[in-house]
Amino acid sequence: MPLLKIMTNVQVDASAEVLEEATQVVASMLGKPTSYVQIVLQDAQSMAFAGTTEPCAYLELHSLGLPEAQTESMSQSLCGFVTANLRIAANRTYIQFCAPDRHLWGWDAKTFA
Repeated sequence: MPLLKIMTNVQVDASAEVLEEATQVVASMLGKPTSYVQIVLQDAQSMAFAGTTEPCAYLELHSLGLPEAQTESMSQSLCGFVTANLRIAANRTYIQFCAPDRHLWGWDAKTFA
């Protein structure tokens, strides 16, 4: 059930390709099938980072059983994705990693508990 939410002030022209690439990155990082991965892309947002509106991004990665010991390598992978696909520098990207309790995540009219 991984969910990657990407918010950026950049206008993303090739959003279908970006969504597909993001799906592959998340699936590979977490060892999950792509059929489990959801990506939310909110581009052209009103955002500032360090007092400027230069390109920036905020990401949230939610996953049951998120391997917390691997968040640094996941940060590297996600920043690499953002830099390559959105042209946003890693130092202008924040990432929040979230590991919800199984009973707090719903799908298919039930929870994962």
